[in-house]
Amino acid sequence: MADSSQYTLICLLIPLIPLIGFIINGLGFRHLPKGSVGIIGSLAAIASFVLSLVLFNGFLSGGSKPITVSYFDWISAGDLRISFSFLIDQLSLLMLMIITGVGSLIHIYSIGYMKHDEGFGKFFAFLNLFLFSMLLLVMGSNYPMMFIGWEGVGLCSFLLIGFWNKNPNYNLAARKAFVMNRIGDLGFLLGIFMIFLHLEV
Repeated sequence: MADSSQYTLICLLIPLIPLIGFIINGLGFRHLPKGSVGIIGSLAAIASFVLSLVLFNGFLSGGSKPITVSYFDWISAGDLRISFSFLIDQLSLLMLMIITGVGSLIHIYSIGYMKHDEGFGKFFAFLNLFLFSMLLLVMGSNYPMMFIGWEGVGLCSFLLIGFWNKNPNYNLAARKAFVMNRIGDLGFLLGIFMIFLHLEV
């Protein structure tokens, strides 16, 4: 992997493919056959895993130096410029391998585990969205991007924990997770504000 343009495309595709899987299954879960839904959701996770392997190999061959891949400025206020960008280093690559690798296995296992459930397509849409949110969380090169990923993970936790919403126990557990995530949100936001205030980043 010689030039940065290859990093740019691969880094974008790793979270984008699960997001596309979420959109397809989320919009079409009532009309798509279960077999297609399972294949689309699982292939999205597997494709991200394969691309993570490619990125890992390219990173090692490129000298293993941290790389920031920027796409555009998405927050501009006065002197404040926050870009939509990804940071690739040893830690983020390790997390990428774990998230996409384990995520792929979960998607494949869920094809059989959920095959008799009426909400099969919706479940796979939530799984793809969960994968996208986790990837955004670990790849984001700045705290606001990490916060967006954190919020997505919190939302998906609520949706998946309370997936069988006719069961009161699952609904209660989902509400508890939602409340705890909001407490985490407050701490996360306070930390971001203090960093920007005192470190002038």
